[in-house]
Amino acid sequence: MFSRAYRAAITVPPLLWVAVFLLVPYALLLCYSFWSVSSFQTIVHSWNWENYRELFRVDAYWQTLLRSMWIAARVMFFSLLLGYPLAYYLSFYAGRRKELLYQMVIIPLWVSYLVRAYAWKTILGSDGVLNTLLQYVHLTQHPLDFLLYSPFAVVLTLTHIYTPFAFLPIYASLEHIPRNLVEASQDLGASPLQTFWRVVFPLSIPGVVAGATFAFVLSLGDFLAPLLLGGPSGIMISNIVVSLFGAAYNWPLGAAISFCMLLLVLALLFLSENLEKKWSFR
Repeated sequence: MFSRAYRAAITVPPLLWVAVFLLVPYALLLCYSFWSVSSFQTIVHSWNWENYRELFRVDAYWQTLLRSMWIAARVMFFSLLLGYPLAYYLSFYAGRRKELLYQMVIIPLWVSYLVRAYAWKTILGSDGVLNTLLQYVHLTQHPLDFLLYSPFAVVLTLTHIYTPFAFLPIYASLEHIPRNLVEASQDLGASPLQTFWRVVFPLSIPGVVAGATFAFVLSLGDFLAPLLLGGPSGIMISNIVVSLFGAAYNWPLGAAISFCMLLLVLALLFLSENLEKKWSFR
């Protein structure tokens, strides 16, 4: 129906955009990971595996990566714990208030990331809202130190920030469930709990997988929340990458860590895609 020139005109620009702003940076990142830094703080274009050897040899990198994955896993769990019941209520019981409640969930995404992070810093600080309230009602005699500059603060902040990203795909999957299946389950005598567990939840698993992937991947790559609220015990692998590309000026090692994180994220995306296809409704 369309000429070859028209097809080229509408396909070449997007492909060029992806190649220039996505594939080329990834290729440069891979090249940098095989180079090294001299004693004069200059990049030496000598191809070697030393950066990857150091990555596997130094325990601090692995410990930080495991800590980052543990924090991201907790954020994923709590995001699903908050997002699924909310999405279920909006999809099946909200009625006329569905649009209003949906907008209330989306509105926090309009607020700047930094504003929300600093808000939690204000709430959890030694002289913050929460500590002041606890002391006012005499539940504590002094400020609780673990509330701020700890993995707890990082998990809490990231859960608040990324719960909408887990909520949206779950809500979309629940909205696409045919309501006649739910009615058929009820007509056959199933209780509401049985209907949910045998009909609704299995059909919503693709959304759960997508939401869990969003929450985990976004949390794993976050560096601002650990920087603002994490302290020494809440540092994540992205903070090490930022320092390597910044003050340490060790771009090759930072590129090696970044490329390994990229492979990990791609593996998670591939796994989640296969799980979504396996459990998708047909």
